Amino acid sequence: MRNAALGLDTAIDRITAAIADQVVVPDGWQCCAFAGDRGLLHPELTASATREEAAAVRAEEFAAHASVNRTCELGLTRTTGKPYHHLLELLDQATF
Repeated sequence: MRNAALGLDTAIDRITAAIADQVVVPDGWQCCAFAGDRGLLHPELTASATREEAAAVRAEEFAAHASVNRTCELGLTRTTGKPYHHLLELLDQATF
């Protein structure tokens, strides 16, 4: 259940299908625990919450890394060392 509670899964799936041949949701995906300013003040929270996901991301090479939340982009970029971008930014890049 990624964003089912918000009703976003269908929209996210449609956008990713439009811009990627293959979409990978990393093993261990869950909330990044950035939580507003918590991730800025306590980066160890995000590092701990994303340990399994970050390892899965670092284990392979991907053309892009996406999120649908700005603070998650910051936290995931920090913990994986890979540049995360908002999904709509990637859609914009793919359509120009």
